[in-house]
Amino acid sequence: MGSSSETASNLALPDASSPELVLAHPTAAERRHNWTLSHAMWGGLLTREQYLEREAHLSSAPALSRDGGLTTWILTLAGAPPDARPILSSCETLRKRALVADGTASRGGGQVVVVEDGVAHGLGSVFTDSRFRGRGYAGRMMQEVGKALRSWQVDGKDDDDGKVAARDDGRHVLFSVLYSDIGKSFYARRGWAPFESSHATFPPSAAAAAETNSTVLRPITDADEIMELCIIDERLLRAKLARRAGAGGRKCVALAPDAETMMWHLAREKFIMGRVFSGQTLPTVRGAVYGSPGRRIWALWTRWYYKEGNLLNVLRLVVEDERDEADSSSSSSSSSSYLAEGVGAILRLAQAEAAAWRCEDVQLWNPDAKLRGLIERSGVEHKFIDRDSASIASLMWYGDGDTRDIDWVANEKFGWC
Repeated sequence: MGSSSETASNLALPDASSPELVLAHPTAAERRHNWTLSHAMWGGLLTREQYLEREAHLSSAPALSRDGGLTTWILTLAGAPPDARPILSSCETLRKRALVADGTASRGGGQVVVVEDGVAHGLGSVFTDSRFRGRGYAGRMMQEVGKALRSWQVDGKDDDDGKVAARDDGRHVLFSVLYSDIGKSFYARRGWAPFESSHATFPPSAAAAAETNSTVLRPITDADEIMELCIIDERLLRAKLARRAGAGGRKCVALAPDAETMMWHLAREKFIMGRVFSGQTLPTVRGAVYGSPGRRIWALWTRWYYKEGNLLNVLRLVVEDERDEADSSSSSSSSSSYLAEGVGAILRLAQAEAAAWRCEDVQLWNPDAKLRGLIERSGVEHKFIDRDSASIASLMWYGDGDTRDIDWVANEKFGWC
C-alpha cells in the first residue's frame, strides 16, 4: 500500500474539531501498517514480525475475536481513498457479554432483582502515529467511538470487512470499558469514568508450592475444566449481582467471566510464550482449585512478558460457597479460616509458577474488603497497591443515570483487553 504516513505528509491536516474527520474501519493493509508502527510501543520481547503475527492471530483465532467480535477503528479524512488515507489515530474494540441488575426500584429493600443480559465493548490499543500526536486526534476519535459503541453490532452495523456483523440478538449495549495507562483525566473527559484500580502484589517464590497441601489443592490444566468452572462462576455472579443490587438499591453491572474471555487471554499467553521460550515445553498450569465441589475456591491466571517487569496476573478468583464468603468478615469463624487457607494455597502455587517462568511479580486486581482480609490472614507475603496512572479501569454507561452511580462488580483482570 502507499504509506498513510507518507500520504499525510503531503496534506494540510485539519483541526481535531473539523467535520472533515470521520470514523472508519481500516483495510487489511492499513491494519498491518498500523501494527508495524505500534510494535515499538507494545511489542515487548517480540520481534516486529512476531508482533505482526500475534496481532493477526488474536484478531481472528480466539473465539472472542471471531465473527466480528474484534473491530478496528481509525480516525481519517472524509473521502480519502482506502490504502492512501492518513490514519490519524486508531483503536480496537472487543464485543463482550455483559450482565446488569437494576436495584434502583427496591431502594435497599432486599428484594430479588432480575439479572439481564446485554453487550459491552472493551476498548484498547489506542494508538497515534508520532507525527500526528499533539493535535487532539486521539481525543476526537475517542469521542466518536464512544458514541458509535452505543449501538455497535446490535443493529446490523458493518464489521471490519465491510460485511454486516451477524450479532443482532436483541440485546442492548450496556456499557464500554477501557484501561487507561495515561492516568484518569484524559478518558474521563471523553465519558469513561475511572473506577477502583488497585491490586494485591505477591513476590515469586520457588519454595512456595512446598507449603501447600497437595491433597486439597490441585492445579487447573484442562480447557474443559476451565469451561465448566466459568459456567459455575457466571451462575454465582448472577446471584451476587441480584443480591447486591437489591440490597444497595443501585445498578450493578459485570462483564461475564465466560470461557471465551478466559481463552482469549490464554491464547495471548500461549502465542507470546511460544516465542519467548522457543523450543521449550510450555507451562500447563492455568490456575488452581482448593477444596471439593460445593466449597471450592479457584483462580485462573496468565503470564505476561515485557522488555522488563514480567507478570503473572490472576484473571479471576472465585469463592464457590457464597455463605462462606459472607462469613469471611469474621476472623474467628471456621469458614474464614478455611477460606484464608484456600486463598493462601492458591497464591503460593501462583508464586511458584511465577518463579518457574521468569515472572517478577504476581498481581491480583481489585480485591474487595473481604478478600483483602483473607489475604491478610493467609500468611502470604503481600502488598496492596492503589494505582493512579496505569491500568485505570474506566467505564462509560449507556443507560439511564450517571456512570458514577454504577456498581461495577468483579472488576478483575479478566476484563482487560
